[in-house]
Formats: sequence, C-alpha cells, structure tokens
Amino acid sequence: MSDTPTGVAVVGSANLDLVVEVSRPPRVGETLLGRAGGRFAGGKGLNQAVASARSGAPTRFCAVVGTDEAADVLQQTLADAGVAAALRRSAAVPTGVAHVLAFDDGDNSIIVAAGANAELDVDDAVAGIAGAAVVLAQLEVPLASVAAALRAGRTAGALTILNAAPAHAGAVEMLGDVDVLVVNETECAALGGIDRLHAAGAPVVVLTRGAGGVVLHRAGSDPLQADAFRIDPVDTTGAGDAFCGALAAALAQGEAIETALIRACAAGAVVAQHRGATTSALSRASIDALVSSR
Repeated sequence: MSDTPTGVAVVGSANLDLVVEVSRPPRVGETLLGRAGGRFAGGKGLNQAVASARSGAPTRFCAVVGTDEAADVLQQTLADAGVAAALRRSAAVPTGVAHVLAFDDGDNSIIVAAGANAELDVDDAVAGIAGAAVVLAQLEVPLASVAAALRAGRTAGALTILNAAPAHAGAVEMLGDVDVLVVNETECAALGGIDRLHAAGAPVVVLTRGAGGVVLHRAGSDPLQADAFRIDPVDTTGAGDAFCGALAAALAQGEAIETALIRACAAGAVVAQHRGATTSALSRASIDALVSSR
C-alpha cells in the first residue's frame, strides 16, 4: 500500500439547513410569512467536502454530529456525493442547524446553531487529515481543532487551505501553517487586510468578491484577477463553499493555482444556479462545460 498523500481531507462543520424563502428580512417583533424552501445538508465543512468530491477528487470529511435524524440526512448526502465521511456521533448534543432566509434576488441571511460541531476536538481533527495531499478547514468548529489540523497537515507535507469564515481574530495566529488563505472582502477587512495577512505568514491569499470574481494575492507578486462567470443566480447559499471545495480538488489533482481558481469560480457559479448548497448539478463535467464556454 502506498504512503503517498492523496486526495482532500476536509475538517469542519456539518449542519441541517432549514430554508425559508422570503422577500425581505423580518423586522424586530415582526412575524413574516414565507415559503418553505426545504431541508438541505449544509455547514461549511460538509458543503466544501461535497464540492471537492463532486469536482473529481477523492475526499474525506471529519465532523461531529448528533444521534438524531438530522445526522442521518447528512450521512446520506455525503454518501451520495462519494465522500468518505468520518462522522463521530455525540449523544450529548444535537446536530448543528442553520436557519436560512433566502431572498428573491438570490442573496441570503443565515443563523447557525453549532450543536455537535462545537465538540469536534483536536484528536478528531488530527486523525481526520492523516494521509491527505490537501487539507481544507474553515472556522465553524473550535479554533484549536482547526489549528491542529493545519499544523498536522503542514508537518505531513500536505498543502493546507484555510477558509477563514466566519472571520475570527484567532485565524491570524494559524497563518504560519496555511499555504492558501481564502477570504471574502468582509473577512479580509476584519482580519486586517492583505498586507497584514501576508506579514502574518500567509504566502497566498485568495480574495473572493462574489460577482466581482476573485483576486489572487501572492507575496511579492502583482495581484491576479479571475473574473466570475455571468449567471442568473437562484440561491447563493453555498456558492463560496463550492468555490473552496473545487479549489482544493483542483490543487489535489495537480492543477496550477491560476487554473484551479477558474475551476473554483465555475463550481461556485454552478451551485448558485440551483437551490441548496450541495446540488447534484455540480460535477467535474458541469465545471468543464462552464469553463469551456468562456
């Protein structure tokens, strides 16, 4: 059996997303009637793991869920996407849940109750990334566990990717173990800006700008712009996660980061044209088709 690192290992959150379609957010004290948008598997970690697998890379996912029916839904979603899931089940707390308000223009607002995600510990994280060529993490689980996963990945020679979402000041302390940092404009500003992120140890910062595309910032080099694909969005929930998962998959498959960013933009565009963050419409073929159409 080969000891060569392979595929993508994702450490992160797993939630059941409960979607309500509304024209606008409710005001304080207001009851607003909406339309049931459905129940979907979610959580940044799960979304990114599914996107990585659907983008063509062997993918493993490490997370903690409850012993409830919601956990069964998540397990089935991962299996359907071809993700090798290492879900530890906790009897102490329920599976994480996200309440998603989906607006008519395709934007959304999300409230997350962490539940079992808060129990993902250092041992879970380190075991979850063993043998991976690329390690991908976010910040919806305990920071100590994320830091341990990145450190273990770096020590083992993996390429490490951190999607610093939601933004947390503690992320800056991890950057010495991060090869590629992915942030949106709000997260970048909250963490002190591109120059501070480079100075803190992140050699490559990918700044996502929604419909404005992405900008690749490499220490000592001029920024490189990758344009977004022009689409009519249906639901942007999970588009950023699809971007991160597809980016990890492309890098695990040996693509240069410039090419990987284009494929990641395509993955985000595919997901944004469908309801739910883990749509089966995302595939290596659908990414290829969109990339070739440019």
